[in-house]
Amino acid sequence: MHENFWKDKYPAGIVTEIDPDQYPSVLAVLKESCERFADKPAFSNLGKTITYGELYRLSGEFAAYLQAHSGLQPGDRIAIQLPNVLQYPVVVFGAMRAGFVVVNTNPLYTAREMEHQFNDSGAKALVCLANMAHLAQEVVPKTGVKHVVVTEVADMLPAFKRLLINAVVKHVKKMVPDYSIPGSTTFVKAMSAGKNAHLTEASPKGDDTAVLQYTGGTTGVAKGAMLTHRNLIANMLQCKAVMPAELRDGEEVFICPLPLYHIYAFTFHCMSVMVTGNHNILITNPRDIPAFVKEISKVRFSGFVGLNTLFAALCNDEAFRQLDFSGMKLTLSGGMALQQATAERWEKVTGSKVCEGYGMTETSPVVSVNPANAVQLGTIGLPVPSTLCKVIDDEGNELAIGERGELCVKGPQVMKGYWKRREATEEMLSADGWLQTGDIAVIQEDGYMRIVDRKKDMIVVSGFNVYPNELEDVMAAIPGVVQCAAIGVPDEKSGEAIKVFLVKAPGADLTADQVKTHMREKLTAYKVPRQVEFREELPTTNVGKILRRELRDEELKKLGAK
Repeated sequence: MHENFWKDKYPAGIVTEIDPDQYPSVLAVLKESCERFADKPAFSNLGKTITYGELYRLSGEFAAYLQAHSGLQPGDRIAIQLPNVLQYPVVVFGAMRAGFVVVNTNPLYTAREMEHQFNDSGAKALVCLANMAHLAQEVVPKTGVKHVVVTEVADMLPAFKRLLINAVVKHVKKMVPDYSIPGSTTFVKAMSAGKNAHLTEASPKGDDTAVLQYTGGTTGVAKGAMLTHRNLIANMLQCKAVMPAELRDGEEVFICPLPLYHIYAFTFHCMSVMVTGNHNILITNPRDIPAFVKEISKVRFSGFVGLNTLFAALCNDEAFRQLDFSGMKLTLSGGMALQQATAERWEKVTGSKVCEGYGMTETSPVVSVNPANAVQLGTIGLPVPSTLCKVIDDEGNELAIGERGELCVKGPQVMKGYWKRREATEEMLSADGWLQTGDIAVIQEDGYMRIVDRKKDMIVVSGFNVYPNELEDVMAAIPGVVQCAAIGVPDEKSGEAIKVFLVKAPGADLTADQVKTHMREKLTAYKVPRQVEFREELPTTNVGKILRRELRDEELKKLGAK
């Protein structure tokens, strides 16, 4: 059924198959685009734009520097911990051209999270922002990282503006704590050295890992999904195939507020927009709505990639509502469930329908999307080309169309596996290539799919995956905690908010504020619970396993009773 079921479901003009071997590697895509669109703008940030030709030259200089000075060997991992700044594409493509595997790292990570990721990936080099370098100073000696490059936010700008902005960030806004990393170098010095160094261009194969993208999957400690060059090329071509026909190569402007270190933004902006030679406007801090709106008011943009919380926040901003949306051709939503009220308001404000999609880190990430000319709100759309989907019951039996079961995915964008975790890979990925997503879905008669529940306990806060096991490990270390559990509860702003439950030891003096403070010290901000509840006991199975599902059901009943 699967090979033919979707063939006639796509709107006219959308191909149903792509060739994932069209390019031998991501580097071939980069080279072709940078030559074809050499004079076209590629990325803009803080008032500075680099063309595709400049991107190729600059990434080559950084690659040459790494080969000459980092001591890394082909295939070694390099952690890149940067927000949306111009350095990001230069460093990522430079690392790939030098022959290294990129480990995308969240700049908001705590020292504990950094240490796990660097050690798990075996990273031997790190590129980080100066704002986070004090954490790198603490973490690097506990890892195998031997080479560190530190960049400041304005390092890609002309000299005077660079010095001015970096000084303001450091001394006026005091956003750069003091740090000292022996043997580290600055990005500016690295780029200068790279100009005089020789580059031997890497020539990776399609099945070679390009990026280690960390995720908890649906449970447990963060694991590195091995995304190959072929995986990324496949998903790039799949996304390109479903873009509206009126998008013109080398002429469109896309707003990029989601972090490039997140696979959703990485694949779309660094791959799909690159292959079409279009222009990315990088937003470094999308939470600063006034500055965000001021930045995008300067351009006539045709595409916008975001998620529910961001769409809602922007629609509530008067200045945003006054912008010129006459060039809008595409709005994409992913990372978390799109609320119908938000989608309707966005369309009313911008005139653009929101095309909701679905994906996972393990699928590079896009599995399905609503075609721009055939949006069905409340669904995750149709599978992207060359992708098969099915739903199964708890015994692994395939279910009929319209029945509810666990969504499984097969396609060239599905990861090679988890880095150094064979058991976790085999648990999620079958021998014949089907990936179990952990999400409960319904496939409709018309081919569109709906996500109706999650099989496992992952919490999604503003598009970021949060894993209860990790939260509970941190809580369990608090003196006086006997039992604890973490769940997600519905939240209008962030999709879900974290609520934790704790049982205290007799006589223990512990407050909700103390719990939050402890977790804030150990975890990234979005993982800190919004609500803390103390109980005499928690629901458990007969062997003592805490039943998070019961806790969630209780919370949903409370909400229903209000």
